[in-house]
Amino acid sequence: MIEVSGLRKTYGEFAAVVESDFSVAEGEVFGIVGPNGAGKTTTLKVLAGLVEPTAGEARVAGYDSTEPAMRHHLGFLPEESPLYEEMTANTYLRFFADLYDVPGDVADERIQTALDRLELDHRDRRLGDVSKGMKRKVAIARSLVNDPDVLVYDEPASGLDPVTTNSVLAFTRELRAAGKTVVFSAHNLYHVESVCDRVVIMNEGRIVARGTVDEIRERHGETTYRVYTDVNPDPGTDLEAATTETVGDRFRTTVPTMAAVDRVREAAASAGGTVVDIRTREPSLEDVFLDLVGRPMPGRHGAEGAVGETAAAAEDDGDGGGSTVENVSEPESAPELEREPVQQSSGEGGRSEESRSEENRSEESRSGASK
Repeated sequence: MIEVSGLRKTYGEFAAVVESDFSVAEGEVFGIVGPNGAGKTTTLKVLAGLVEPTAGEARVAGYDSTEPAMRHHLGFLPEESPLYEEMTANTYLRFFADLYDVPGDVADERIQTALDRLELDHRDRRLGDVSKGMKRKVAIARSLVNDPDVLVYDEPASGLDPVTTNSVLAFTRELRAAGKTVVFSAHNLYHVESVCDRVVIMNEGRIVARGTVDEIRERHGETTYRVYTDVNPDPGTDLEAATTETVGDRFRTTVPTMAAVDRVREAAASAGGTVVDIRTREPSLEDVFLDLVGRPMPGRHGAEGAVGETAAAAEDDGDGGGSTVENVSEPESAPELEREPVQQSSGEGGRSEESRSEENRSEESRSGASK
């Protein structure tokens, strides 16, 4: 349903996306994650036909992403999606249905079905007078008025309360069950784990890992074992890079292998104690994410050939894409995962908040069908 090959997007000498390759099958929820500035939103905007690639190709539902006809088969939800606040939910959604030339009776049925499923009340109240969660639900309903085959959702649950968030995630699963293809981006990795069939992790414009969550954990994560004893294991015993700390009235030793677990057991016995519990800790997607995005990358500035060079030999991650993850150091600290605040600009060349809102409104209109 989606094929991306050699995708590259540059702004001057800055490479926002570098040689990106991936595919998304029909009826799949595909996650794109990464820290701020990784190239996620640029990738999504290319898929939505809002940004033209510098090189490479993105095909969506059989169309090149730059073809206006593609937009009839796609629904796009940007991270920031200001609505026309003088309209009601019903009039706003009918307006967008008109952009797609959806017949009135069909549009009304689709709109009410979507709003029913999203449990949206107050459908005839001004959008300027409703909550953020209700506005987000209206924006999600907008992405469905043309009954698209492909949905591109950028942070669909950003800033929502837990109840509304769970509703949005459940709705995304229902879209998959209905055969829709969904590209899903979120900073909250629990959301990604809970809904996505496959995931790519981006960093500095490049894909650095890909596969199912389990495959990514297996390739890039490390299982550890926590051994609880009633005595401090003999410090003179070789425990293979083990670390021991006191937890209540017990001692917890963390080791990387089962062979090391046996040595902890022997060390505890030598000290006159015993093992009282053993727990396995599997790496989470967040553990792997923090490790991968903390590793050095080759940079994003300079000539095209220089920017395209990889930091290390690429490894095959299962669908023909490379991943530059070898021979690099551990991160010194975890990167901040929250969204960066919008920078207020002033003076010549600056943009006001109002102008950015107008830009976003223009973007959401352009994501509608071309007349």
